[in-house]
This record gives sequence, C-alpha cells and structure tokens, in this order.
Amino acid sequence: MIHNLTPLQLDAIREVGNIGAGHAATVLSQLLNQKVSMSVPEVNILPLAEACDVVGGPEQPMVGVYLRVFGGAPSKILYLFPEDKALFLAGLLINDQEKCRNLLGELEVSALKEIGNILTGAYVYAFSNFTGIDMLSSVPALAFDMVGAIINTVLADLGEMGDYALIIKTQLSACDESVDGHFFLVPDPGSLATILAALGVKDGCQKRSGSECPN
Repeated sequence: MIHNLTPLQLDAIREVGNIGAGHAATVLSQLLNQKVSMSVPEVNILPLAEACDVVGGPEQPMVGVYLRVFGGAPSKILYLFPEDKALFLAGLLINDQEKCRNLLGELEVSALKEIGNILTGAYVYAFSNFTGIDMLSSVPALAFDMVGAIINTVLADLGEMGDYALIIKTQLSACDESVDGHFFLVPDPGSLATILAALGVKDGCQKRSGSECPN
C-alpha cells in the first residue's frame, strides 16, 4: 500500500531525491552564476488531505510549479515554495534582487518557470535514470495561490488525483539564503509499485550490489 512504505523503501526514494537535488543544484549554479547546494532532509508519504499541513496550512501563500508525467509510471508532480523565497530566486535569475523583493510580475513569473523547469526536470530525470522507467514530462506551468487552492485545483487539473502523495522536502541554499521547498509526486494507481520494483525495493527488502534479498 502506498501509505505503508517501510523505512527502507523511503530511504530508496530519498536516495533518488538526492540525485535529483544534486543535478538541479549543478544546473542552477550554472544558470545563476552562483554556488547553489540542495539537500533532501525528509521524505514522507501522506494522504493528500494532510498535505497542506506539511507546508504551513491551507492558507499559506505559495508558488507552485506543476506538470504531468507520462510513460511507464504516470504521475503528477507539484513543486511548492514560499512566495518570499520565490521572489528571492527570481531576483537571482533576473539579477535585480531589489526589484523582485515585493512583486511577482511577468518577468518574475518567467524566471520562476525557468527555475521550476530545472527543479522538476531534475527529479523526473533522476527517477527515470535511476529506475530505467521511461518518463516523459509535460511543459511545467506555474500557479501562485494559497496552498489549499493549488493542491485542490492544480492537481485536479492534471487529471484524476491519487489518494496519497509522496512528499520530498528539499532545502536549497544560495547567497547565504535557505529556500525550503516541497516536491509532491502523486502517482497514478499502480505507478508507485512500478517505481519501487524498478528500484529493487519490494516488501521492505532492497537489492544492493553485494547483497541479495532472501528467497
């Protein structure tokens, strides 16, 4: 069951998350011409009804980048980060931090779409490369609203929602500023089992080089 993942299974997904975070940090460092680091301090599996609480409550204003994943493990992806941190990231890309401090205008939205494209793309690539599953993502879109509205509306727009979401908390650091974000993977029915099987994780047992699951 998606909500009964073992610590070993969550650890396997955290490993993939760290690969995606490292790839995103490398690309963002080149794009922003700044040193960028990313880590994955936490991975959870939660009912979508509880997802708002993870990011500060349903009325918390957030920027969300979202897309649909097709292929061997169809899913929905949503990447959320706070409004003020979104403005900070936009300012880095536009190279005008003061201008972006209080305004989420057309230029800032364009910058955030580019950053969001890198972040979500890095995770899709990591899952696809690590599992060997063919994954093709749609062009990311951007939403700015309260968390509850984004989760309820955006994910619904991407198709029938699953009951649970895999949530990967990310921490991005640049220019002495820390940006906490949340990566939501909402698998279609059967997709999570496909991903776990491709990772070599089944029934709490993970195959690693040099070790085998018991028969």
